[in-house]
Amino acid sequence: MNITITVANTEHLSFAEEICNLMEKAAKKRGTGIAKRAPEYIQDKINEGKAVIAVDQQNDQLAGFCYIENWDHDKYIANSGLIVHPHYRKLGLGRKIKERIFHLSRDKYPDAKIFGITTSMAVMKINSDMGYNPVTFSELTQDEEFWQGCQSCPNYDILSSEDRKDCLCTGMLYDPEQEEDQPKGHDDSNQKAKRWETFKRFVRLHKINIERKTKSIFNFKN
Repeated sequence: MNITITVANTEHLSFAEEICNLMEKAAKKRGTGIAKRAPEYIQDKINEGKAVIAVDQQNDQLAGFCYIENWDHDKYIANSGLIVHPHYRKLGLGRKIKERIFHLSRDKYPDAKIFGITTSMAVMKINSDMGYNPVTFSELTQDEEFWQGCQSCPNYDILSSEDRKDCLCTGMLYDPEQEEDQPKGHDDSNQKAKRWETFKRFVRLHKINIERKTKSIFNFKN
């Protein structure tokens, strides 16, 4: 197995349809929705240099993928559509792809805030280690097009009932200005541990709060 992780280029355009199929299957398995993408959309991201791809060079097999989306005139960046082919899971590949797309985002948009929403604790841990903090949805992009992408999620009723202020997903944000404020020479491993403990506490409280609200919503509907 010889997997390379690189910024996708024109040589990888042929993988677009397979990437879309893997994204759709992954969303169905998680029970959460992401905006369904067409192969042409993925090809545009590749042509723009806004995607990272992992390929097994031994058999030219797609192993993983992720791409960059821009919101609010490049004030906010999202690393979207992370997928790892089932044959290549449990190898730490998801973390490596996330790290590569994160650094690509920082290189292309050094002043932008990078954000995401997820229900996956594994993704939260990776993002926490890279400097993300848990935040309320009000601190994320308010671009209508981004939130329209949530309409395919089975939990969209919860998001709508909360006026887009809350849902089962946890919001995560990397703010470059906050990172610059960190004292030089601080203990990075200690900082990561503290940030992750804060993250987990936020998620616990968020889960309790949203479960209470969800029960109220569905009791009202019934």
